[in-house]
Amino acid sequence: MKIYIDGQFYAKEDAKISVFDHGLLYGDGVFEGIRFYNGGVFRLEEHINRLFDSARAICLRIPLSREEIIRALLETIRLNGLRDGYVRLLVTRGVGNLGLTPEHCKTATVVIIAATITLYPKEMYDNGLKVITCATRRNTPGALSPAIKSLNYLNNVLARIEASQAGCPEALMLNEQGYVAECTGDNVFIVKKGRLLTPPVSSGALEGITREVVFELAERAGVPAVQQDLTRYDIFTADECFLTGTAAEVVPVVTLDGRQIGDGKPGKVTGTLIAGFHELTRTTGTPIDN
Repeated sequence: MKIYIDGQFYAKEDAKISVFDHGLLYGDGVFEGIRFYNGGVFRLEEHINRLFDSARAICLRIPLSREEIIRALLETIRLNGLRDGYVRLLVTRGVGNLGLTPEHCKTATVVIIAATITLYPKEMYDNGLKVITCATRRNTPGALSPAIKSLNYLNNVLARIEASQAGCPEALMLNEQGYVAECTGDNVFIVKKGRLLTPPVSSGALEGITREVVFELAERAGVPAVQQDLTRYDIFTADECFLTGTAAEVVPVVTLDGRQIGDGKPGKVTGTLIAGFHELTRTTGTPIDN
């Protein structure tokens, strides 16, 4: 494995950053997870735009242009000899002192890791996930905007711990008002009476790239898609439920807190969207060998 750090490539065992990097000390930085399929990087431009938007929102200057980031990312994939996989692109505040102030961090650190990934086993895509509602509430937008894909993921980690302790692969997170925000690493959708419903960003949901792809696929399929506040009741009484995320792709959910959703099997609309998503990943993307 070859890992990119600030313009150089290192073997996995030699890839290191300073213990004074504020990404380590404070979780101060931003990141993107990006998938590539059959030699093409899926929705690369959208991911890079979100990275730069996140960085701008926290006053973090990325030391490379968008074009330079893209070239480095593609080269990292090529050097690792991969055609299908996952890229983790990180930009930290960089090396500073032990103080909180980022002014002492002169240059941001850029790290690019390309590897393979399997988030859930195949049987969960075939049969659906079992999800619980966790006690950990989603960070409020007033404290940290959900639009910022920050390196500080402790809120999500604590929720994922609850899921693991309950023997579930994912957990539903509510906001302080009790509305559905998202899962620990995925956006949430339900199907009710032929309509697709998902929480708005203002509820605490990340504006996910795969989430946007599902909106496009729903429009093509003639399924109305609406962003609105949802409660656990809405999921309990939904006809179908599924999650979306770069790593997860589109995965059905069949129970929440032990209660069966719909007929307890992945639904027809979910299946249509999964098929459409797979078709897009096969036929679109930025070529790795560009």
